[in-house]
Amino acid sequence: MRPDRSEPARNTMKKTKDVTISPLMQTLSAYVAGAVRRPLPAAVQERAKHHLLDTLAAMVSGAPLLPGQRAIAFAAAQGGTPEAGVIGTPIVTTAINAALANGMLGHADETDDAYYLALVHPGCAVVPAALAMGERERSSGTALLRAVTLGYDLCARTSKALGIEHFRSAGHSTHSFGGTFGAAAAAGALAGLDARGVRHLMSYAAQQASGLSCWARDVEHVEKAFDFGGMPARNGVTAAAMVSAGFTGVDDVFSGDRNFFQAFEVYARPKEFIAGLGTRFDILQTAIKRWPVGYPIQAPLDALANVMARHGITAADVEKVHITLDEQGARTVNGRTMADINLQYLAAVMLIEGDISFEASHDPRRTKDPAVGKLRQRIDLSGSAALSKARTTQAIVEVTVHGGRVLRHHTRAVRGSATNPMSREEVGAKAFGLLAPTLGRAKAQRLIDAVWKLETVKDVRALRPLLQPPAPRRK
Repeated sequence: MRPDRSEPARNTMKKTKDVTISPLMQTLSAYVAGAVRRPLPAAVQERAKHHLLDTLAAMVSGAPLLPGQRAIAFAAAQGGTPEAGVIGTPIVTTAINAALANGMLGHADETDDAYYLALVHPGCAVVPAALAMGERERSSGTALLRAVTLGYDLCARTSKALGIEHFRSAGHSTHSFGGTFGAAAAAGALAGLDARGVRHLMSYAAQQASGLSCWARDVEHVEKAFDFGGMPARNGVTAAAMVSAGFTGVDDVFSGDRNFFQAFEVYARPKEFIAGLGTRFDILQTAIKRWPVGYPIQAPLDALANVMARHGITAADVEKVHITLDEQGARTVNGRTMADINLQYLAAVMLIEGDISFEASHDPRRTKDPAVGKLRQRIDLSGSAALSKARTTQAIVEVTVHGGRVLRHHTRAVRGSATNPMSREEVGAKAFGLLAPTLGRAKAQRLIDAVWKLETVKDVRALRPLLQPPAPRRK
């Protein structure tokens, strides 16, 4: 049995001659190496539980979908040393394979969390990596929460240090780059790497960091699930496992000749990588989605729901709808093929049904419904430069009803966002709705209860049976 990783970090490699390490790397490596021994503020630990539960629910609900099924079949074919479980199945495989599969499950259905202002989805990359390494190392629940929080910090800071929108506009995927460093930090901390090991961990993460924003052209969400979740989770666990096994590497990939930030110097802002470490926690800036749809659609749906509730209107009353959101969001969700990231389709469904269910947002057949299609033709959207500059995710919905009256609502802080977070009860209710169809009501509730008291869990493998569906009854 490996020691619990809340113990002091080990020196994982033989000593070599000293090299010059930049202040940035000194700060980062010491912080990551000490993360699982460093207590979190109570509010941060509570939020870590919210995001852990929300991501586990996303994985379970993503398992039956096409990206999930492809990932599960792939993991099943790999075999390997039984170190970590593939969620929603009885499969136990290597930590690397489990991280890959569970990462894809986590982003299979667009229910996972998002840090929109950093253009990253931390949960689907960081949580699978931390859980897989936590199972391999038999880490405590407290260590898992601290590693997840660390991973969110590094995921968001990577994107900020690379210039976010400028980096994305040049064709790179912020989601893949951020996810890789976040997953590596979380996995490395749970593997017990010391500061020197973390420096090599960062080098292996940098070598694997990749991704192109052409993921937007993926019509089945399979590659997108890999790009956002599976690949970065796998890369992070791979880096941690190799360094833990004695792999050595470059001592400071962030400075010196041909370093990481030099490769992206047009966009790079290196100081952002460590800004506020230990005092500013990016998990507090990450949103949990109220509806199981792409994050840019959350604010428009919130605004539309407010108009409907305040004025009592339905689809029969609507002449036309105009939606205004930020420019990047408008480009992402305008007329997309996939139901869960098509704003016009989802707005039409909300007008017809009064809400958005998981089934409606993930049923491609529903997009061909004549009633929905007819209403979609009366819904348009535009991007706003002013909303692009806002520090919160916002949207304006203007509904013209028969007779010409215009009903308007401006959502400035959607429920679940950093400035309007969901309560423990709301997060639990969302998770239960996603978990129960696969796990059953009783097991879904046991999993939720286990996450709420995770600091009492001595070995995170105790969660594994709760993430597997009930065995079929024998006839």
